Parts: sequence; C-alpha cells; structure tokens
Amino acid sequence: MTATSRGTIVTFHLIRYAGRGAMRHMAFDRPVLRRTEGLAFWRLLGTGRGPSMTLGADLRRWALLAVWRDETALLGFLDRSPIPARWRDEAAESWHVRLEPLASRGRWNGTDPFAGALRRDGTDGPVAVLTRASIRPSRLVAFYRSVPGVDRLLRDQDGCLASVGVGEWPLARQATFSLWRDAAAVRAFAYAGAAHREVIRRVRAHDWYAEELFARFRPYASEGTWDGADPLAR
Repeated sequence: MTATSRGTIVTFHLIRYAGRGAMRHMAFDRPVLRRTEGLAFWRLLGTGRGPSMTLGADLRRWALLAVWRDETALLGFLDRSPIPARWRDEAAESWHVRLEPLASRGRWNGTDPFAGALRRDGTDGPVAVLTRASIRPSRLVAFYRSVPGVDRLLRDQDGCLASVGVGEWPLARQATFSLWRDAAAVRAFAYAGAAHREVIRRVRAHDWYAEELFARFRPYASEGTWDGADPLAR
C-alpha cells in the first residue's frame, strides 16, 4: 500500500449487517482487498457504540476506508468486486461517501496515506474529519477516562452532522470519522470545548500517542443511510 498522488479519491463505507456473523467478513475481505487493482491504501475498521473512540464495540457495523488511484479503479471495485456485491445483498444498512483530501498531518503505520493528495486552504461546504491514534499501553486508562467528556461535547455540537468511533485494533489503535456543517464548526469543537481542549493538553503533556494522524476532506457523492438518514443530504 502506497501513499496517494494528486487526483486520487478517498472513500469511506459504513456497513451494518443484521447479525453478528458479519465479523467473519473482516478476515475474508482482507485478501480480496490486497488483490484489488488501483487500491493504494485501505483499512478495515470495527466501530464503537459512541460518536468517538469507546470501549464498547458494535459487532454488526463495520467500516472501510480506502484510497483509490483514480476513478476507474474505484468503479472497477464497485462493479466487479465481491465485497460491494455482498454489501448490496446482505447489509441491513450502508452509507458510502467519496472524499477529496484537503489537508493531512501525521502518520498511519509510518506513512501518511494522503500525503500526495490535492490540498486547499479551505472549503465552504461540509467537512469530513479523520483522527487516528496509536495509544501507548501505559496511557490507555487515562485515555479512556477522557472519552465520556468528549462524547458529550460531540453530541452537543450543533455543527456536527454525524460521528463514529472506528478502530483497526481493540483498545490501542483507534480513530474517529466525523462530518461537520463547515470548517467553522470543526474549529469550534476543537478549540471552544473545554473537554476537548483538556484532552489535547493532556495528550501533549503526557505523550499519550505513539503515532497520530489528522486529516480533513471535502465530502461529496454520498449515498445510502447512516442511522436511518444520509447526514449530508441536507
């Protein structure tokens, strides 16, 4: 898996199945994704029960974050791969969005998957945010004690359209994918909320993360539903 280049497409797929047997797809989908032409970077992700990183897992809902070389590669996957075919046949609910990378900083397993992507100073419309962290084992207790306050702040944010905690490894490798009304709403959450400011201060002061990544995107071409509605439809 390599870093992106200009003009690449990022997609995020959130899939909810009817039964807990969906967990087996995590293992079976990996070799299929490794062989997928034009897929530059991908992560299969479990989801939490809250809007941010939590201890509780939702075993019926899973996510795929993918970086595509170009539109042709993405369309080939959607048309011919058994993975989206199963989404269409078996998912109780699914939501999909294409994302234009705007900015990124940090690393994911040693690389920035969006490093070569097109960057802009800002966008007037909705913004998608991905935050990902590899939490040091010695800081896990402190980290998860801070989560409820951030969850409450997220739920109270008028500008937050939707948010989900995702992870590639239980407890220690966690992320949040969120949608916001605009860039101003993202800034208000990051800097105006006391709970979030305090978490950021403690992260820096006590070196909670072995690795972290923060990325912003312009979301477009969404389809399907997330908890009963498309959060970008309005």
